[in-house]
Amino acid sequence: MKFSVTEIAAAVQGRVLGDGNTVIEGAAALGEATAKDVSFIRDAQKADVIELYRASKAGAIFVPKDFQFDARTAIVVESPIAAFCHILSIIAHEIDIRPHGIHASATVSPSAKLGRGVSVGPQCVIESDAVIEDGACLMAQVYVGARSRVGANSLLYPQVVLREGVSVGKNCILHPGVVLGADGYGFFFAGGRHNKIPHVGGVVIEDDVEIGANSCVDRAMTGTTVVGRGSKIDNLVQVGHNVQIGPLALLVSQVAIGGSSTLGAGVILGGQTGVADHITIGDGARVGGRSGITKHVEKGATLFGMPAKPVAEELKLQALTRRLPEIFKEVRKLRELIGKNG
Repeated sequence: MKFSVTEIAAAVQGRVLGDGNTVIEGAAALGEATAKDVSFIRDAQKADVIELYRASKAGAIFVPKDFQFDARTAIVVESPIAAFCHILSIIAHEIDIRPHGIHASATVSPSAKLGRGVSVGPQCVIESDAVIEDGACLMAQVYVGARSRVGANSLLYPQVVLREGVSVGKNCILHPGVVLGADGYGFFFAGGRHNKIPHVGGVVIEDDVEIGANSCVDRAMTGTTVVGRGSKIDNLVQVGHNVQIGPLALLVSQVAIGGSSTLGAGVILGGQTGVADHITIGDGARVGGRSGITKHVEKGATLFGMPAKPVAEELKLQALTRRLPEIFKEVRKLRELIGKNG
C-alpha cells in the first residue's frame, strides 16, 4: 500500500488537517505506528488514549469530529475505527494469497455445481450434488460433503469440513479447522451400554457469519441447527445439536452451548461460558466470561457467575466470599465469648 493522506481521506470520506501530501504505506496502533503508518484514536475521552495520541509517531491519525486537534496531520472522520478497518482491508487484500480456478489436485464430483469465479485450492474434495456459489473460495484441503452448499463470496480457510447436508450462507468466513455437521452428542443407555442416537438433521449457517478456528457446529438429530445472520463465533467454540442462534450473536472463545438451546438476537456470551441443554436466552442478553447458564435468561439481562446471576448480586457475593476468613475469625471469637459468659 502506498497512498497520500489526501487519497486516504478521499477513500474514507474524511477531511484532512495538516499535510495531505504525506505518504502512507501501512497501518498500526498508536503506540506502534511509524511516520509511514496511519493510525486511529478510538476514545477521545480517555486520558491514556490522549497521551498515546500525543506520543505517537504516526504519519496521520483518524480522529472523530469532536476531537481537539494539535498541529499534527489528522483525518477527520465519522468513525475512526471504521476508517482504520477500511485501510486494513486494503492491506489484507494486497497480502492475501488465494487460489485461482480449480486446482489440478482437487476432487470435484461430476454432479457438483460450481458457480462463476469459484476458486478451489489443492486437495479439496467436493462431493456429489454439492453447490459452490459464485465467487466462493475454498483454500487447501477443504471438504464439502454431499448436498452441502457454500454461499456466494464465502471464504473457507484450509481444512474446513462441511459434512453432508450443510448450508453456508453468503459472505461467510470459516477459519481453519472449522467442522460443520458432525454428529451431535446423543446416546441412550440400554442393554448395559451406551447406544448412539443417529443424527440425520442439518446445519444452516446464515449470511455474513464468521466462525473461528477449530470451532464446531453439530448437526441436528432431526431438523436443523442454525447460526443466525451476522453472528460472530470465536475460536474453539462448541455449538450443540439443534441449537438455534439468532442474528448478530457474539460467542467468545471456548463457549459451549448444550443441545436444543435457543439464543435470541444479539446475545453475547463471554469466554468459557457454558450453556446447559434446552435453555432459552432472550434477545440482547449479555453473559460474562466463565459463567454457567443453568436456567432460562430473560431478554436484555446481564449475568455473571457460576451459576450465572445478575452482575450486581454476583459481585456482592464475591466480595463477601473474599471476607470469609475474616468473618470466620469473628464468629469463632463470638462463640468463645458466648461460651465464657454462658
